Amino acid sequence: MSPDCLFCRMQRGEVPVDRLAENGQAFAIRDINPRAPVHVLVIPKVHIPTARDVDWGHAEILAGVFALARDVARIEGVHESGYRLAINVGDAAGMTVAHLHLHLLGGRKLGPEG
Repeated sequence: MSPDCLFCRMQRGEVPVDRLAENGQAFAIRDINPRAPVHVLVIPKVHIPTARDVDWGHAEILAGVFALARDVARIEGVHESGYRLAINVGDAAGMTVAHLHLHLLGGRKLGPEG
């Protein structure tokens, strides 16, 4: 864990947050600036700064992150209709918190990005 990372502080309970769901590897919260009717962040409980830092030792963590995303899609009612999973990497991509996380977006027809 990183002492100053916002998501690590959420994980430690220092920053109160409503968890939509969680498992042993990750937790999910609603995005404070949603881009779609469903916009949830799925955050690993272990600090990984960006996707650039992922290696084979993170396999179980990543499996937990993706499994939780699937569960959240069911909770939010978008599992069958479809949803987008996005990972921002670096400032140019719009990454605002340096802690790996998935954006789960859905609830409407999503257009192409980029």
